[in-house]
Order: sequence, then C-alpha cells, then structure tokens
Amino acid sequence: MGRERAAGLESVRVAEALREDIMLGRRQPGSRLIERDIAAELQVSRLPVREAIRALVADGIVVTRPHSGAVVREFSVRNLQDFAEVRTAVETLAFELATQRADEEGLAGLEAIIAEEEASAASGDIQAARRASARFHVTAVHLAENDMLAELADSLVTRLRWLFGQHDELADTAASHREILQAMRARDVDAIKTLIPAHLAAGREAAEGRLRARRAAAG
Repeated sequence: MGRERAAGLESVRVAEALREDIMLGRRQPGSRLIERDIAAELQVSRLPVREAIRALVADGIVVTRPHSGAVVREFSVRNLQDFAEVRTAVETLAFELATQRADEEGLAGLEAIIAEEEASAASGDIQAARRASARFHVTAVHLAENDMLAELADSLVTRLRWLFGQHDELADTAASHREILQAMRARDVDAIKTLIPAHLAAGREAAEGRLRARRAAAG
C-alpha cells in the first residue's frame, strides 16, 4: 500500500514537471515522450512516468500514436479557434457572475495578482507574468461561485494555458486585466460583457499568429 502511494505521489510530481516543460516550450509539439529517458532524467522508475503520461493525455496536451508512443499534441488553427469559442462563452459568463458575486476579499485577491503581473512584466520576468495572467483568469472563474462552471473551466485550463498563455504582450495584458477589474469593482456587468470577449479575441489572434509562425519555421 505504501509503495503504491509513493508511486502515485511520484506520478503527480512527474506530471507537473512534464506539464511545465510543455507549457514553457521546452518540449515542443510533436516531440516524443520516451518513458526510459524521462525516468532517467527525473530519477524515478518508469511506472510513475507511465502514469504521468496518462494524466497528460487526459489533460489533452499529449496524444498516443501507433509506433510513436506518446507525443506532445500538435494543435491546428481550427483547434485553437474551437477552444477560443468555448473559452469566450465560459469566461464571459464566469466574469459576469464574479462581477455580481465577488466580495471585497475576492476583488483584493485579483488586485494582488495584477500587481504581481505588472511587476513581473516591468522586470521582464516573462514566465512569472504569464503565470500571474493565467491565475487572474482561473481566480475570476472561481469567484463566480458556480461549481459546474468551475468544474468545466478546470477541465480545460491546461489546454487553455498552453494555447493562449504563452503571450509576449505582458504589459498590455496586465493593463487589460486592470481595466476588467475596474469594471468588476464598479459592478458594471454591461462593461464586462464587452471587455471579456474583446480581451479574449486579442489573445486568440496573438495565439494564431504564434501558431502560424511556428509552422512556418518548421517548414
């Protein structure tokens, strides 16, 4: 029993490490995840690596292919557009509800996240700014106080973070988040209905540009 639990904990650690590698671009789309190499790199047995890969398949960022094994998923522009449509519907509703329901403590939490995002952008810490940006969206969804909505968003968050979270427009994104928070503090749901789709559309366009550029570079 203890050995099984230890393997389970190791698989969580391995999954987190691989997920972060994929998010940060250290493992590129189409690259193979070879169990023995990952096990050696992370100094674990192959069993937790196998379990971790299954978790990433469930996340939707890794696929298994005949003769190739597990590979980092390659998304098309159409995939990205499909996700963007779902994201816009889910997050617009979430921000509307959060604007109506969030208390001062919740809004202060968003303020702290934006302050961190702004500071990271100003210092050029790209990864910290991106993480804060993602946390702003995730936190707002949970401030909506709708368990079904939170469950749906949580099931998508890894793919959404990968597809839309690798932005370089750090200061602009932080400024957009601050404008959204100002509307939330004013309980201005009508403004939110305009701001969120526009904010997400800008992110989609930037993500499409990155995807096309990566494909062009790959030939």
